Amino acid sequence: MRILWDVDTQVDFMLPHGKLYVPGAEETVSAMQQLVEAARAAGVVHVASADDHELTDSEISEQPDFSTTYPRHCLRGTRGARKIPETEQADPVPITLESLPERYLSGREFLLLKKSFDVFTNPNTDRLLEHLDPDEIVVFGVATDVCDDAAIRGFLERGRRVVFVEDAARGLDEGRVTACTSAWREAGVELTTAARVISGLSG
Repeated sequence: MRILWDVDTQVDFMLPHGKLYVPGAEETVSAMQQLVEAARAAGVVHVASADDHELTDSEISEQPDFSTTYPRHCLRGTRGARKIPETEQADPVPITLESLPERYLSGREFLLLKKSFDVFTNPNTDRLLEHLDPDEIVVFGVATDVCDDAAIRGFLERGRRVVFVEDAARGLDEGRVTACTSAWREAGVELTTAARVISGLSG
């Protein structure tokens, strides 16, 4: 089974007026929308991660180092925390950091909420991944060199096959993006385009 993994396509990251805008992210919106629509049409599971911050979170700082701490962004209840309309899920199962009964891990759309850039800091991420047990994970979103990298390294550590959609992602630093994608290739990650993924889904 193949699943679509949507990394943090939230207003604060994706749009120029966002609190922690990833440069050029808005240029990828069309490719992202096409991926989500194709997955929906094909009945493919769509997992999305989303920052769900409060001012007391350790990642939020007035003096951020942009490595482990960041400025205010994706604060719970704000417009910036919302997913952009083009990648919005119809009726996702919200997965918080709290323990969940197994019966809740069913459906076609899941929204993994997190307090850190690494989605695996939500203990239910591992549970969901084991429950879905995909043969392949198609990853897109932002930022390539931060949240995408953390997710992909997590998948690889767990022995999962990963495909990364380059034209449906953007990074913060081109040097780090190059380093990340090179390391992924060496680890067996396939880098591809939205058009190729969509062709595979429709086929």
